[in-house]
Amino acid sequence: MYQRIVIKLGTSVLTGGTRRLDRARMVELVRQCAQLHAAGREIIIVTSGAIAAGRERLGYPDLPPTVANKQMLAAVGQSRLMLTWESLFEIYSIHVGQMLLTREDFRSRPRYLNARDMLNALLEQRIVPVINENDAVATAEIKVGDNDNLSALVALLAEADLLLLLTDQEGLFTADPRHHPDAQLIHEVRTIDEQLYRLAGGSVSGLGTGGMTTKLQAADVARRAGVDVIIASGSAENVILRAAAGEAIGTRFPARETPLEQRKRWIFGGTTPRGRLVVDAGAARALRENGSSLLPAGIVAVEGRFERGDSVGIIGPDGVMLARGIARYDSAELTRIMGCRSDQIEARLGYEHGPVAVHRNDMILV
Repeated sequence: MYQRIVIKLGTSVLTGGTRRLDRARMVELVRQCAQLHAAGREIIIVTSGAIAAGRERLGYPDLPPTVANKQMLAAVGQSRLMLTWESLFEIYSIHVGQMLLTREDFRSRPRYLNARDMLNALLEQRIVPVINENDAVATAEIKVGDNDNLSALVALLAEADLLLLLTDQEGLFTADPRHHPDAQLIHEVRTIDEQLYRLAGGSVSGLGTGGMTTKLQAADVARRAGVDVIIASGSAENVILRAAAGEAIGTRFPARETPLEQRKRWIFGGTTPRGRLVVDAGAARALRENGSSLLPAGIVAVEGRFERGDSVGIIGPDGVMLARGIARYDSAELTRIMGCRSDQIEARLGYEHGPVAVHRNDMILV
């Protein structure tokens, strides 16, 4: 059913809830991937576990939880983790290629395109990409923060058909199944709202950085870009094969009907807004109902410092984000021309970059 599949494997899945990588479980996951690979499917692995592998390699040292120590463990563990994946896929004569990414690789348009071309080159050669965040060098400003959201960005980058989030739970439940034995599995979700987020709990093992909340965030990003999402248990029998075949397993989030165009995928998923444009009620209505561009006349406040070409959030008068888009003017320029008509821009600035602050082709309603 699905041709290009991104599989996110959390630390709890790779360790089986222990302190070390569970090679027996990993080889079983690889066996399923190899079966799909042999059938002509394209598989992309987003793997957690570098820090856990580093702790194991160093004999579980008792270290303060500083950023430097976590980066040190990731640096030691990443090579160990990659060696494990390489040796397991080698059983099935499948080559793997490592990609280490940070938020900056999605934020910068040239780096985004380079990453996309690299990913496609690996897939064209029937090489399985194994992707992780570059924890050893990433700072707070350029970290994605968790591999759930990283996997969603990879799904956008790859134009995948399915994002499979494997975790230590069967899926999303009506209540926390650890505390409510009568909780029911939610088989399909078509709307992600605040009520759904309230149902989300943390990870069972406490070994990873993401819980069910980050999985909902990832699902929301991916489904907007036309990617089906499934959250399922990594220990379920043949979970990867069953999900790839379209079997009802875990919690499924169907893709929205209209996938985003490639550039808009980057705007929505790959960029972090550098600033915010607050608009009046008339501009908000024009954006929502007419699909209009944002004109300077509709802007009532400019927040943050950003350059021309940066991503900005567009905020309605009620304080809710309406859209994300690419600014045609920088923050200083927009501060000078906000509230004025488009034919007054040149008089205010002495030049112009066009009549709109954010063009509708560079904007996504959220």
